[in-house]
Amino acid sequence: MKDNIKIKIEDLNLFYGDFHALKNINLDIEKNKITALIGPSGCGKSSFLKTINRMNDLVERSKVQGKILVDSQDIYSPSTDLIELRKDIGMVFQKPNPFPMSIYDNVAYGPRAHGVKKKDELDFIVEESLRKAALWDEVKDRLKNSAMGISGGQQQRLCIARTLAVNPKIILMDESTSALDPIATLKIEELISEIKDKYTIVIVTHSMQQAGRVADNTAFFLMGELIESGDTSAIFSTPRDKRTEDYITGRFG
Repeated sequence: MKDNIKIKIEDLNLFYGDFHALKNINLDIEKNKITALIGPSGCGKSSFLKTINRMNDLVERSKVQGKILVDSQDIYSPSTDLIELRKDIGMVFQKPNPFPMSIYDNVAYGPRAHGVKKKDELDFIVEESLRKAALWDEVKDRLKNSAMGISGGQQQRLCIARTLAVNPKIILMDESTSALDPIATLKIEELISEIKDKYTIVIVTHSMQQAGRVADNTAFFLMGELIESGDTSAIFSTPRDKRTEDYITGRFG
């Protein structure tokens, strides 16, 4: 595997019962870059994202064929430790989903689950994670307050801080700004651009503008197939496939 490739997908097929959700996907995802997955609703973007941290394992009658290599290790190998995998590959969902506990406890939850018990160590992780998520200055005086009492945009950045607290290598974001207003969306976009030097980030977005603003690379999905992928500016300015061009220019989708 080339040094700049973090995730290598080979001949990936995903089935939900009899439904063939992803068809023969081959894709290289670059290290320390933001890759956007675009395409119309129901085209397989979110299903594909969930194959990268095996969230589809939780779906009844789902079956995966092919390989997903992360740092050259096949994550679908029987020897894969799923707890470790999901620590290394964090996920931020469409709607903010803070736990019904304090801001502090939300961020400390993962480290505690992985055995960190000392208060000074937890304090450090909480502050560092909230700083990375550009939230520390807004909440540092109310860490003991409920996470349910902050705004939606702050809750989403808290969920990002919670993901960062266990020191992942990869962050998956499933339309994680679609429930937010434009100002909160911009803050999240700035945040992921700032942290990509430390993480490999894959985002599902329904917004062409967002993909154009933040993504280094873009992959276009249609009806469970990967139509084309590559440098974002090239995909948007000179797509190789007519279907990509039709989607980007708004002829369908």
